[in-house]
Amino acid sequence: MSSKNPKPFGTYIDRNYRLIRLTFLQAFKKAGVDLTTEQWVLMDLLNEENGLPQNELATRSFKDAPTVSRIIDLLCKKEFTERRKAEDDKRRHDIFLTEKGQAVYDEILPTVMALRQKGWEGLSDEDYDTFLRIMNQVFGNFEE
Repeated sequence: MSSKNPKPFGTYIDRNYRLIRLTFLQAFKKAGVDLTTEQWVLMDLLNEENGLPQNELATRSFKDAPTVSRIIDLLCKKEFTERRKAEDDKRRHDIFLTEKGQAVYDEILPTVMALRQKGWEGLSDEDYDTFLRIMNQVFGNFEE
């Protein structure tokens, strides 16, 4: 690519993000699940490894700590998650899915999997690897 003709890739990333987010929100609403995409991301991480510290959730979700704290506050109000003081460090809180949160996760997971499948229709595993390589390269180009 010529440095005299920079490509407007951010516009495409933003367009796709907005549509994907809206599609997920509509699907959650249709399923009767009170959840945002940001809340889903944290619940998905907790389903993989329950009891993560808040700072680890922030790192893995690529969100800043105050944003993650607000999302967790909302998830706790809905009784989908709970904070527990870490046994090895009383200053740290680990976050756990509750039984209610796990039930909601399990209920909406087939919808999420179907949407992920739909988003990747017509594309191969190699395409996904290329997509990740490109996204990570762009990220690395801007990371300081």
